[in-house]
Formats: sequence, structure tokens, C-alpha cells
Amino acid sequence: MPDHGASLSQTHLSRTPLSQTHQVPQTVEPRNPGTALDMDWVLRARANRSAIERRAATLPGRRSVKKDFQAAWLARAVSCIDLTTLAGDDTRGRVARLCAKARQPVRADLLDALGLPHLTTGAVCVYHDMIAPAVAALHGSGIPVAAVSTGFPAGLSPFHLRVAEIGDSVAAGAAEIDIVISRRHVLTGDWQALYDEMRAFREACGPAHVKAILATGELGTLQNVARASLVCMMAGADFIKTSTGKESVNATLPVTLVMLRAIREYHDATGFRVGYKPAGGISKAKDALLYLALIKDELGDRWLRPDLFRFGASSLLGDIERQLEHHVTGAYSASWRHAMS
Repeated sequence: MPDHGASLSQTHLSRTPLSQTHQVPQTVEPRNPGTALDMDWVLRARANRSAIERRAATLPGRRSVKKDFQAAWLARAVSCIDLTTLAGDDTRGRVARLCAKARQPVRADLLDALGLPHLTTGAVCVYHDMIAPAVAALHGSGIPVAAVSTGFPAGLSPFHLRVAEIGDSVAAGAAEIDIVISRRHVLTGDWQALYDEMRAFREACGPAHVKAILATGELGTLQNVARASLVCMMAGADFIKTSTGKESVNATLPVTLVMLRAIREYHDATGFRVGYKPAGGISKAKDALLYLALIKDELGDRWLRPDLFRFGASSLLGDIERQLEHHVTGAYSASWRHAMS
């Protein structure tokens, strides 16, 4: 079996040890405090759909990585996955198995061959009731527990209950909270209401960092996506996230491009970095590589770390693990060879 560890360590993606990147954003650099709502800035935001779609369509033909470099990028993708279970039949046993997979997302022999024996996923994401068993199962691993909140996925429960749900999840041990915004505020152009809502959610999170789910497939236009992204960042979001995974249209490259450019504009104006999380519909290793390439193009290497980038895609891990086995052994792999793939 070839020793790929040395060559992997030479790639630019491996300069930051993957085992040392589990911190939430505010422990790595100053947390985004938000700003006052700037309506002029929000209303200046535009989105040229044809240009955006053309840029996204050309990405697969312009960005390709092979062999050791591809394995390094796929390992980085693993470290950025929010391993998730959000099913009505979740049990403590299922969550415990998911947490075991988060601790060792790829077979130990493959990780040893790659020179990455301590690789883990970025977080485990669950409903509120499963926070306690997830925290217990991940104790000592450094892997944070994320909880979906605020009436996920529709976000239509009474406002005071949505705020209370955040507080309960933080108290239960969640280090990250994935909230859903009220889509109607975006669709009616009520940016002040969206800002006030997001600000209240951020304050309720306290020390836990907050990912604002925009549900981009339900916002109507890319311009609405751009404006909602800016408003949520102004209100203090640590991350902006595409989708709940429950909409008919989830993460796409055009939506990603719009949101990344909003993040870049916000960073240029304020100096604060906000993270990005595409969620839903990303199930193939080749798709993960495209998202990583777009992040690198638009935001640079700093965003290619788990404190500023996450995949909301559990099924993605299985395909990446199969690709890594092929890289190490030269043999194509079947899903049954990998636990929970």
C-alpha cells in the first residue's frame, strides 16, 4: 500500500491541522457583533441571474483536482461536515452511532494511510431532544453539538417559543444553533422585521454561535437571497446557511455564489468574517469539490476551515469515504464496506 501521508501534508489544504479546527468562530477570531441595519446598503444589493448562472455553470470545467490533491480536498470536506440526523424516529441509539461516526468518519486503516488518524467531522446536528445524548457521546472529542431551533423547519411557531427554544438548547449543551428565519419578512421586503428577529435570536444564543438558515429555495429571487444574507449578518449571524434540507430546492451553486459575495462584501466593510453552510442536495464527493473550489475562488483559503465553512450533508460522507478507499487501495469500493455510509 502506498504511503500517501507525506504527499498529502504538502498540499495547501493541509497546512492547518485538521484535528485542531473544531473551535466555533468566536474562539478563533473576533465574533461578528453585527451592525446597525443599513437600508441603503441592503437596497443596493442586486443579483444578475444570467451572469451568476453562467459563472456557476463554468465552474466544473475550470476547477479540477486529482490524485493526492483530490484526497486532501476530500479530507478537508470531511472535517467540514455537520453530520446530521433530523428524523421523527431518532433514538438515543441512532444518535450514539452518529456520534461514533463523527469521531471516526473514515475507516481507521484509510486514515492511517492518509496520514490523518485524528480526522473527525465538524459537528453533529440534532433536534433539541437529542442534545443531551449527543453531548454525552462526544465528550472529550472536541466536536461541537449543533441543534436546529426556532420551529425548524418552517419557523412558524409563536415568536416567544422560538426564542425560548434557543435558550433551552444552549442550556442543554448545544454549542451551535441553526435557526430558521421568517421567509415572509423577505418576501414582503420587511427588512426591519427580519433584522429585529435575527437580532433577538442572536442574543438568545448567548455564547453559542448561530447559523441563520435562509431557506433560499423559498425566497423567490437571487436578489432576495443577497439582501437577506446582508440583513442576517448585520444582525449578528455567525454563519449564513442555504436551506433546512426540507425545501424542494436546497443548496445550489448560483445561490452559493450570491451568498459568498455577500459575505465578502460584509467582511470588506466591517472586517468581520461570517461563515457559510450549504445544506441539502450535496451527496457526491465531486459536488463537495466544486463547493470548496468556489469558496477558495471567492473568499480565499481562510474560509476552507470548519470554523467558517460547513456542509449540511450527512450522505456526502459515505461517497467521500468510498473515494478515499479507491485513492488508497486502487480498488473501487462498495457502500457496505463503510459503516453508516
